[in-house]
This record gives sequence, C-alpha cells and structure tokens, in this order.
Amino acid sequence: MENIQQPWLPELNLFLGIWYGERLSQTTHWLRWWNQAGNLLLWSAEQSQQEQRRAEALAAKLRELGVDPETL
Repeated sequence: MENIQQPWLPELNLFLGIWYGERLSQTTHWLRWWNQAGNLLLWSAEQSQQEQRRAEALAAKLRELGVDPETL
C-alpha cells in the first residue's frame, strides 16, 4: 500500500501523512500517523487484530511444546 508522508510535527514527535488503503470497507486516501522511524502507527482495530494473531501463535507454540495455554 502506498503512503505519502508529510512534514515532521516535532510537538507530537510524529509524521502525519496520507495513506492509501482499505478501511471501513472503503479503499481511499486516509490520514495516518507515522513515528520517527517511519513505522505506521496502527489504528486500535489493527492493533487488536495483531495482538490476537500473536496470542494465537504463542498458544500454538505452547501446544507444540506440550503445554496447555488454558491452564497457565
């Protein structure tokens, strides 16, 4: 997905830029935040999805090792 970063905002320690992609079933240009390293900051729904995927991957790894994650 394409992103166009705007000038650095030192008061916020962030870039505010235009990101082209899909959100809310619409593919268009959206305002998004990036940190100083150029990493896109996640919306809360994206962050929740990412955390869920990590939790599922960790649970799968624990099961591979013979540990039931539900009993921890």
